[in-house]
Amino acid sequence: MPIPAPRDFLRALVDAGLAAADPARAVPPHLPTPPRDGRTLVVGAGKAAAAMARAVEDAWPPDAPPPEGLVVTRYEHGVPLRHIECVEASHPVPDAAGREAAQRMLDMARGLGEGDLLICLISGGGSALLALPAEGLSLEDKQAVSKALLRSGADIAEMNCVRKHLSAVKGGRLAAAAHPARVAALLISDVPGDEPSTIASGPTVADPTTFADARAILDKYGIEPPEAVRRHLEAAADETPKPGDPRLAKVGNVVVARPQDSLEAMAAKAREVGVTPLILGDSIEGEAREVARVMSGIARQARIHGQPATPPCVLLSGGETTVTVRGQGRGGRNAEFLLALTVALDGAPATYAVACDSDGIDGSEDNAGAIAAPDSLERARAAGLDPKATLADNDGYGFFAKLDDLIVTGPTRTNVNDLRAIYVAERSV
Repeated sequence: MPIPAPRDFLRALVDAGLAAADPARAVPPHLPTPPRDGRTLVVGAGKAAAAMARAVEDAWPPDAPPPEGLVVTRYEHGVPLRHIECVEASHPVPDAAGREAAQRMLDMARGLGEGDLLICLISGGGSALLALPAEGLSLEDKQAVSKALLRSGADIAEMNCVRKHLSAVKGGRLAAAAHPARVAALLISDVPGDEPSTIASGPTVADPTTFADARAILDKYGIEPPEAVRRHLEAAADETPKPGDPRLAKVGNVVVARPQDSLEAMAAKAREVGVTPLILGDSIEGEAREVARVMSGIARQARIHGQPATPPCVLLSGGETTVTVRGQGRGGRNAEFLLALTVALDGAPATYAVACDSDGIDGSEDNAGAIAAPDSLERARAAGLDPKATLADNDGYGFFAKLDDLIVTGPTRTNVNDLRAIYVAERSV
């Protein structure tokens, strides 16, 4: 089978990665057995929550009473459901809709008994969407801390540690509220290492972090929280459930889709057309522009020396980079990564790249990501753009929009973090 044109090839890789993370494919094999006599309640939160709920409804045994419940997802990420209610709320900064949904879920969980089943559908984005503040805190307090963390360069584990300790549902609290019911949590991972306690701040998972850890993270990034938050963290009066907590004894957490699954699907697609894939890692972190510099060096090594793979080859990676915002431009971490990569490659021949957020939204923009080509710098300069100045202004979105190289998928209703591919089409010097 001939290799498609570079842009078509890169887009096919992204599509293969997204298909591997589709809830309709990932959820049904892991559904629990319905209870004999008790109720089945479904709750969930995240960018994939609505699609996961639909997968539950579609695969539920026809001879069992249909499950009911409530899921919350990001605005414009909902889907029609027959029995489970779906509401939409704000992400990444929480709003009142998320707070109300989280309170309703907590109340539902508290109403379950010994013979009942709670199915929790958890995916990335759930941390902001389950926005129920701990006692004594307001939604505005949580919004202020969320905004500061998003701009600080803190990684996802650090942000979620703080969120757990400002929440009434995260860090295992939702599952604890359902005791003594059986809890089956199905998770789509968007975090490095696929650690369940980190996915959406682990509402069904024992939390190994502490109030002291949360305080240390705010100190590390020089974040001065609202006074109510400071007092709450210092008092440390209601710690999250820890490993061994008896309220979590009947809780099962299963990761049903992972970033690695998507990278392996992308690798299989590359092999179909005779391109050698090399998976560099599914949990790559760090500043987007620094990661881009490293990746450019690996691509150059492949193009010139045939190492670590001989062209035609594709370098695949996942994970979540960070962006410390210093400029006034637009663009998420994928556009930032790709613009930094474009600058670092400096027009290297036969080298193409794509970077996309698997949820379809790169940061807060309307694109999933973008594609870069050997002529990207030349076309940008012809359009009056200064690539380095644009990068300094954190305006990756503006750069690729000007070149008409954005990838717009709309909400994908899944989330296994970022998918990146650097395609080295041929060897050259």
